[in-house]
Amino acid sequence: MGDRTTSSEALGPIVSSAHLAAGQMPSLSEFEFGLILVSHAFHRWMVRGMAAAGIPELSALDVLVLHSVNHRGKVKRLADICLVLNVEDTHLVTYSVKKLERLKLVKSGRQGKEKVVTVTEAGEAACLRYREIREALLVKAVKGLGFDEKALSEIASRMRALSGHYDQAARAAASL
Repeated sequence: MGDRTTSSEALGPIVSSAHLAAGQMPSLSEFEFGLILVSHAFHRWMVRGMAAAGIPELSALDVLVLHSVNHRGKVKRLADICLVLNVEDTHLVTYSVKKLERLKLVKSGRQGKEKVVTVTEAGEAACLRYREIREALLVKAVKGLGFDEKALSEIASRMRALSGHYDQAARAAASL
């Protein structure tokens, strides 16, 4: 029949753009393809997880903003929310805050010249319901795969480090 090689090595790295993987670092293209898949799946999860928690009107960014505002129960400055979530366009976070306010999940005010946001009881309750659903549907399934938590933490650390390189490359590209 012939000597057909079907191993994944013969096919090359699994990427979305072979022309990018043809460069000096094909593994970065593999990472980027994985990142594309994970980011879309994560966004879909956040929206559906929050809908299951009883708040079906939220986008992925809205869910991130709500969890960020709820984080540690402290008042958050709008600028800090943008910084932590790495959102460059502050108007997107401002829009999310307004939407969350309309739903009575957060409330905003001022501290001096700064706009600040706090979570409401309803917002905190929504985050707790989301956490319960996350534990039952996502955490339980991931734990069942036997992932090493230390290794997962290391992956997260490396992803944060890589985000800095992508940010620097974006700044450099903007100056071209």
